Amino acid sequence: MMATTPVVLASEVLPSASPIILIGLGAFTLPLIAGRLKLPAVVLELLFGLLIGPMLLIIETGTRDAEFIALLAELGLLLLMFLAGFEIDFERLERQGTGPLITGVSLFLLFLGAAWFGFGLLGPESTNQRIFLTLLTSAASLGIVIPALRTTGRSGTKQGQLTIVTAIIAEFGSATAIVFFGVIVASGGGWRLLAVPTLFAAMAAVLVIMRRAAWWYPERFERLFAKDDPDEMGIRASLALLFVFVGLSLALGVEAILGAFLAGALFAYVFRNIEELEARLTGFSYGFFIPVFFINVGIGFPLSQLGEPGVLRRALALIGIAIAIKVGPSLLLALRGLSIKEALGSGVLLTGQLSVIIALAEFGVELGVLDEGLEAGAILLVGVTAILSPIIFRWLSPTVEATDGADSPAAMDKT
Repeated sequence: MMATTPVVLASEVLPSASPIILIGLGAFTLPLIAGRLKLPAVVLELLFGLLIGPMLLIIETGTRDAEFIALLAELGLLLLMFLAGFEIDFERLERQGTGPLITGVSLFLLFLGAAWFGFGLLGPESTNQRIFLTLLTSAASLGIVIPALRTTGRSGTKQGQLTIVTAIIAEFGSATAIVFFGVIVASGGGWRLLAVPTLFAAMAAVLVIMRRAAWWYPERFERLFAKDDPDEMGIRASLALLFVFVGLSLALGVEAILGAFLAGALFAYVFRNIEELEARLTGFSYGFFIPVFFINVGIGFPLSQLGEPGVLRRALALIGIAIAIKVGPSLLLALRGLSIKEALGSGVLLTGQLSVIIALAEFGVELGVLDEGLEAGAILLVGVTAILSPIIFRWLSPTVEATDGADSPAAMDKT
């Protein structure tokens, strides 16, 4: 008699009623509350996860409820890293010329040097931990930088353009370096180091194929960006590329977030002027899955460890170093024609961190190079800087009237 495959019932996979109701209501209501309080939604999502997790124990780690939420959160993490690559404005980088690029790279290198020195004073447990913290805190967040510059009308000014280019380089450079470093730590060297070059080679091959296909069949690719496509082929193509690169990363033994990040960057490089598709993807992702990731981080937050004086002290030291390494070197922007106040404002804005830092810190814990106390420090860093950096920036760099052609190359001195 032929054996039958057991059917998995929904009741065996889905969590109990209260967690799924709480997560659904939280993902919907928290941004509304955050808007009234003038706080980033990510801050309330972390606090909400902290409330239903370590504080009230409605959702306890290791249970089926927690595993189901963790699955949704993992998808949110992949979408988050995909959008981090997706938002890189390659067209802006290309049209700026070499001047802003050199400035951005120089500042990023100074961030790295200052962080390496600062964490040496902190007394890291290992060289790997010092390297990881250096790369982690040298990152920037375009999700903080670009909205703040647009709000103050400074996107097209010299200050705005230099700050944006620096943020792009810092975000891309840190995220890529951290995942590459993760491969080295996980594999211990050897032949597995070929996995990352192999992944980049696959990316280059896909890049060539996509660009040639878009060149020879432009009318077919136009459907990807149509606003009224009932099949949403643009979203389907984006997610297909995401899962192909994630799958390839897993096959090569590379962390999946690198594949997700590269997929987003590749799509953004091949197809320009994709604001409409980006808006739909952002709405789809930030509408539910990414908030679940942040809530899940709060659920797993090591609250009890922060009660230990040594852990809290290290977390506060991490925050102090992360702020100092951006503000100090950014004062050198005065050599590029900015006032001291503008240079200081750019440095403060570059300290602002959002979601990617939390994702990368969680990756550091998985690698074993960060303990949960330092991860808590990284989460606190996001909470502090996401709120304060845009506020202080607006005080240092007040709103200016928008100028015609603000985003054009002529809007700033390229030299």
